[in-house]
Amino acid sequence: MHAVPPSSPRALLITGTVGAGKTSVADALGGLLAEAGIAHGVIDLDRLSQAWPAPADDPFNALLMLQNLRAVAANFLAAEAQWLILAGVAEDADDRRRLSEAVGVPLAVCRLHVELAVVHARLRHRHRDEPEDLRWHLARSGELAAILDRAAVEDFAVDATRGSVAEVAEKVLRATGWGGS
Repeated sequence: MHAVPPSSPRALLITGTVGAGKTSVADALGGLLAEAGIAHGVIDLDRLSQAWPAPADDPFNALLMLQNLRAVAANFLAAEAQWLILAGVAEDADDRRRLSEAVGVPLAVCRLHVELAVVHARLRHRHRDEPEDLRWHLARSGELAAILDRAAVEDFAVDATRGSVAEVAEKVLRATGWGGS
């Protein structure tokens, strides 16, 4: 499978619960695009909101993330990126709309589905030396999965329970319908 340049820039949000592999898959998808010679940018939305302290009325720094996303997306597009690959969460249709407006190009959404037992194993490994963070992430994973189930903002979903990150990225690329064969 290889990717082909689009006729105009587009964006893809890879979403899912915590521990689903959003950032890893976005990075691997960026690698596939680089191999295909397609100009792109990979944007981790969590990094765009990573500031302390967060306002009491915006505990996840969503407003800061959107401001940063507007600037970063504009910079990538000015550098002639054809694909913007975002890793992050859209909890509802309003989140999806705000992200789409911030990137300024058509936005597709791919949800990574991962069995909760596998998510919990990943989180236990990732936060093995951070007991408070582990407790929060374990609780949030089920809560967020339920929120995403109800919201159903994705255009398509990919099962990311099994397989390597590279295999999941290939599945995502195929599912977009944006690649060649």
